[in-house]
Amino acid sequence: MTENQRIHPVVDMEAPPPTRTTRPLVPRGSFKSEKGDPTRLFQQPTVNQPVRRTTPVMYSRPPTKKRSCICKCICWTISLIILLLIIIAAIAGILYLVFKPKIPQYSVDNLRISDLRLNFDMSLYARFNVRITAVNPNKKIGIYYEKGSHLSVWYKNTQLCKGSLPKFYQGHQNRTVLDVALTGQSEYGNTLMSAIQEAAQTGRIPLDLKIQVPVSVKLGRLKLRKVKILGDCLLIVDSLSANSLVRIKASTCKFGLKL
Repeated sequence: MTENQRIHPVVDMEAPPPTRTTRPLVPRGSFKSEKGDPTRLFQQPTVNQPVRRTTPVMYSRPPTKKRSCICKCICWTISLIILLLIIIAAIAGILYLVFKPKIPQYSVDNLRISDLRLNFDMSLYARFNVRITAVNPNKKIGIYYEKGSHLSVWYKNTQLCKGSLPKFYQGHQNRTVLDVALTGQSEYGNTLMSAIQEAAQTGRIPLDLKIQVPVSVKLGRLKLRKVKILGDCLLIVDSLSANSLVRIKASTCKFGLKL
């Protein structure tokens, strides 16, 4: 009878109920990490709280090196230009002190009217002969008179005739006399002839001789680039009678250079 008797554990009615301790307790609102480390807890966003996402700010490095190179290039360019200007000014100053250049001088010695008449088409034909004296006052500078010169005689705002100087070389402190023939035709010859005859009665006819001559300057053995001599001579003559020598009562000439 003792073999069939089963032994049952005695239950203590006053003991507290058993608790389940197989899983660690975590605070509410947190979860376990994927690696199983219960200490690494992340706060889980609530429903009412918006999720904040931060965008990384990228700071670009200012191109200070490129700007510095550009500034250096500009500074070097400006410096070279200033240096070239200083060198050119120094050379020009030395040449001026050595050669002491002077503008050539010109004068109108006489004026002869070879022909002055009305054509059948009522245009005015004029042929003048002008004697011009050119003086080179420079001691160390020669002057080459090139092709393309232009001389013209004007009565008020009307051109009467025109011509050109011959091509020649004028040496140091040289004086050259040139005889230049000027010819031309003008429209409205009848009106123009009447105005000239009316001025001839007073004995004072204003004429304007304009000169434009390309020249090259020779400094020692060096021949420089071409420049232009511009001249304007205001003449007062007593008459414009054909086949006669006109007396020049007054003459005022101004000359300059054009590069």
